[in-house]
Amino acid sequence: MKKSPLAEVKERFGSKEKLVKELKGMFDKGGLFEDRLSPEKGLAHVSNAKLLKLHKVAAEIKDRFNTREKLVEDLLRTMKRTKDEGLKARFEKWGLPRLWDHYKSVTKRTTAK
Repeated sequence: MKKSPLAEVKERFGSKEKLVKELKGMFDKGGLFEDRLSPEKGLAHVSNAKLLKLHKVAAEIKDRFNTREKLVEDLLRTMKRTKDEGLKARFEKWGLPRLWDHYKSVTKRTTAK
């Protein structure tokens, strides 16, 4: 039986506050995230399921690329469009989960050929 997001947060991190603290550490150090949070609400008002997904995506990208810029560069290289500054600017505006999903679909498409 699948656990609820609250149960998974409590099991893996102890509390939502500890998960938020870990994500904020990734925000500050890794350069992975854009400044997309509402200053008055922040991560504390995001659902547990979204926080878990964000943590999973951030951990995968940090392990594989270390920075958001390297992910965008590799995505452009995979698409064979490294000189397309407009596309690069568009990718830099995307949220991290969306960018990661697009990267996975593009690499899957190119390796299937």
